[in-house]
Amino acid sequence: MNREKDIFLTALMFYSRIPIPKWTKYEYKEEYLNKATRYFPIIGWFVGFVAWAVFVITAQYTSETVGVVLSMISSILMTGAFHEDGFADFCDGFGGGWTKERILEIMKDSRTGAYGVVGIMLLLLLKFSLLSSIAEIADINLLLLFFVGGHALSRCFAASFVYTLPYVREDALSKAKPISKQLKRKDLWIAVFFTLIPFALIARIELIALFIPFIIFKLWMRSYLNKWIGGYTGDCLGAIQQVAEIVTYFGFLALLKA
Repeated sequence: MNREKDIFLTALMFYSRIPIPKWTKYEYKEEYLNKATRYFPIIGWFVGFVAWAVFVITAQYTSETVGVVLSMISSILMTGAFHEDGFADFCDGFGGGWTKERILEIMKDSRTGAYGVVGIMLLLLLKFSLLSSIAEIADINLLLLFFVGGHALSRCFAASFVYTLPYVREDALSKAKPISKQLKRKDLWIAVFFTLIPFALIARIELIALFIPFIIFKLWMRSYLNKWIGGYTGDCLGAIQQVAEIVTYFGFLALLKA
């Protein structure tokens, strides 16, 4: 149990800004990082719950629009803009690079270019619009499951690329912060299990249709990454998580309007 606790705390440390209490007596081991991906969706639970709580509290005393903005800010603060940064770097790299070497070089650059700025602005605007539309229709309990489910599913989807594609930065360009570079099938299924829990609570058969765009996105993105860089980087996973979150909110909104 202590080993499993440390694996979970490894996921908490690398995939969020949630502090680890000293009383946990956490011991980091490099081997835990790959295994920690199994708990990636649970990090999504935490982020989604806090985003929901911030929305509910602030919307009650201000407006739904303000509540959505503050909930988005809270989710970004909880992860340190980890995934948003990856999305911006992804836009810069694949927007401005035409060879594998150039794409990887641009993504490594700490500066954000026009592709990254425009991409992240449009991403946040789309996320705000979708969440605002969902908040107008869903009740408070369903909204909680949507927040938690969206963050969990998007993280599980990103983790699936660790299982199906190789990591391509094995040189001096690798970022200082380590990421998971391999995922065993058992760990992937554990991640899927944690992802499905909030969806089981929603208990709507129509949700099955939500996985159709994910299958299409998975096949296209895997082919795209293989073609240009032959695998994935941490920035790619951040971009995949952000786009998957958007796709999930599209599905939720379609479900509510059906």
